[in-house]
Amino acid sequence: MKSNEKTLRSYLIWAFALAWALQALAVHFALDGQPQLFRAALALSMYAPFAAVLLARIPLRGMGWKPALRGKTRYFFAAWLGGAVLALLGGALYYLLFPGQFDPGAGAALATLGEEGLAQLDAQGISPQLFILIQIGASLTYAPFINMFFALGEEVGWRGALYPMLRERCGVAKGRLLGGLIWGIWHWPVMILAGYNYGTQYWGAPVTGPLLFCLVTFCLGVLFDWLYEKTHCIWIPALAHGAFNAVAGLPSLFLSVEAAPSALSGSASIDTAPSTLLGPTMIGLIAGLPMFLLAFLLWRRTDEKKD
Repeated sequence: MKSNEKTLRSYLIWAFALAWALQALAVHFALDGQPQLFRAALALSMYAPFAAVLLARIPLRGMGWKPALRGKTRYFFAAWLGGAVLALLGGALYYLLFPGQFDPGAGAALATLGEEGLAQLDAQGISPQLFILIQIGASLTYAPFINMFFALGEEVGWRGALYPMLRERCGVAKGRLLGGLIWGIWHWPVMILAGYNYGTQYWGAPVTGPLLFCLVTFCLGVLFDWLYEKTHCIWIPALAHGAFNAVAGLPSLFLSVEAAPSALSGSASIDTAPSTLLGPTMIGLIAGLPMFLLAFLLWRRTDEKKD
């Protein structure tokens, strides 16, 4: 894909302007205690990169809209289930280091339902344990494919447009590094102002969370771009992105009540999991180590090949 500085600048201006306007709206809803509208505004913001592609007049052709995966089905399964494997490894590592926070009975997750929620489950004949299994099953099966259609809004912009432009200007390794930084900064308003992803009660808030998330987006960008490079199909990184969103929070289901007091007391920020800078989700330093290591190895391999 041919690009120039004007196209890149136009794309970035639109991608940030549209997303940050919608994130500002989401912050308003968060502070006003309207979680459904908060989530709706964030979901809509995921299409800002797609809209930016159109407004910057970047061609959609050539992004791989028609799947052609003969001989490449392993990448489809990697996109679908790879995130779950990394989440499992990261969660296991976190709980090995902090065994006191692990509760096989999913105490914190069930406590957030409250008496009313548990009563509703009981009325439907669903035990708390079955409810947790349903959550896990959904995250591993159909949720990645539903999330894929929301993630497509970002992937068309990041993998389909931005990364190829950066690759043309900087090379693959540096392009992925810069792309990950841009992608992380793109999330900053809702993280800083509404505590999205990390909440507000963590060490160094509200600075360390957004900075750490840039490491997360760099690593995810490497993995998703590698899948896109191998398949030349935009649906594959969209599926991987959707799967990550579906499974990233699974380890937090098994936090003990004592390990998640802010989430249970109502002091946690809107729509956030009771995670910290360390874990147990993959956006934490410890729980994210398997993902960080895999992405770094792929990134260094790309750099060494001077692709």
